[in-house]
Amino acid sequence: MHRVGDLCFRSIRSTGRSSTVFVLVHGIGMSHRYLARLHAALSEQGTVISVDLPGFGGLPKPAGDAAIGEMADALGNVLDRLGVGAAVLIGQSMGTQWVVELAARRPDLARAVVLIGPVADERRRTVMQQAGLLALDTVGEPPGANALVLGDYLRCGPLWYLTQLRHMLDYPIEERIASVDAPVLILRGGRDPIASRTWCRRLRSSAARGTMLIEVPGRVHNVQHTAPGAVASAIRHFCAAADLRRRENGAA
Repeated sequence: MHRVGDLCFRSIRSTGRSSTVFVLVHGIGMSHRYLARLHAALSEQGTVISVDLPGFGGLPKPAGDAAIGEMADALGNVLDRLGVGAAVLIGQSMGTQWVVELAARRPDLARAVVLIGPVADERRRTVMQQAGLLALDTVGEPPGANALVLGDYLRCGPLWYLTQLRHMLDYPIEERIASVDAPVLILRGGRDPIASRTWCRRLRSSAARGTMLIEVPGRVHNVQHTAPGAVASAIRHFCAAADLRRRENGAA
């Protein structure tokens, strides 16, 4: 466990053969458990660190609030302690907000940024709208994925969930992504009702540079759980292309 002030983090690390480091950040209410399949798939490519954020995954809840900026700063502190340099920062759902903010504040930690099912669509930023989209997504998820989500929601509890939900709905990711200098991959399930194609295209157009949008057909919001191989493959190819562009630009 890693403590930054009254914020407690947990990290799960798998050391791979290459120098690439992938950092996985879960979404609201969740933990590393629903990222485990992607963690395993990416460990074939490099070192993977899955992080549980304060108040989630059974970790202690802070005495006060923890806004997205504060959480991102503390996460950066944890990665410094772990000796992580420039890494591929991967967030899912609300995790996309935390990694965007981290990349904007700490460009030294962002080799690339991957946003899986980014939230929240600027046209749907009310509690009722998000609840409706979540219910629709639940219908499309397999029972195993829904069981993981429910279990982690229960461990999180309603008070901390609602505290973070307010931040999720207020965060202007479509503006903050323009401050990210690293290449950005936006990835969604082809039937994801939460991160729609129109919304993801909006984020792609708002990003500073090197942005790609990839869809995994037939999947919904938790595509990293239901299609980990396809997601890992997309990330691998994206990082290879970004590294090639970086070398070409360096040579020019």
